[in-house]
Amino acid sequence: MTAIQIVLVAFSVFALSRALLRFRKGGLPVIHLFTWLVFWAGVIVAVVRPATTSAVAAWVRVGRGTDLVMYLSVVALFYLLFRMFGKIEELERQITRVVRAAALKDLDDKQPPPSRTLPPRIPEAAKLPPPK
Repeated sequence: MTAIQIVLVAFSVFALSRALLRFRKGGLPVIHLFTWLVFWAGVIVAVVRPATTSAVAAWVRVGRGTDLVMYLSVVALFYLLFRMFGKIEELERQITRVVRAAALKDLDDKQPPPSRTLPPRIPEAAKLPPPK
């Protein structure tokens, strides 16, 4: 094994352990755990046996294994970016709803309670004469 293979396999094992730890703490659904396990296992296989990517590339009719990895990486990154933007927009909508509700509640709390008395009467002498 070369030095870069050792580094990449070690990082992949570390990433796998982080995914498992997060799953055990309840912060990762089973489907996401499975996705990460498949992804990092694929990385380990591709690093240890680079000919595998070339064989898969030939099967899907892409020139080289490296090209296939790059294509898949770009597609995966764009998909993840799309999902992240969707999550951010949803969070912004939720924050707007919470802030709006808090502002309305704060406004209600600051207004004095309605008075039960009638408004003061204007004295007769203060009334203006009718127009001519």
